Amino acid sequence: MSVKKTSLKPTKGLQVKLEDLFAETDFNLRYEKGSFKSGYCLIKNAKVAIINKYYSQEGKIQSMIDILKEIDVDISQLSEKNSILYETVTAEDFSI
Repeated sequence: MSVKKTSLKPTKGLQVKLEDLFAETDFNLRYEKGSFKSGYCLIKNAKVAIINKYYSQEGKIQSMIDILKEIDVDISQLSEKNSILYETVTAEDFSI
């Protein structure tokens, strides 16, 4: 049995879909300037995720995926399309 690795291209469309997914979570996603060592800052008690606005598009997308893997997301709050996207990007074999 072969396992197919899931992959999506880092496009503006994917970035918009991930932003839409974040809109359905409890976390507020913001783009701001800053010297984040990982490209983003996560303030869990305030439910705020801040991504470096000067990051490349691919970097922003990867940061959003990393954040989604780190936070608790109530899948029951997500629409069907965002639930599928969430399951896809948080899968262990996912890459961009």
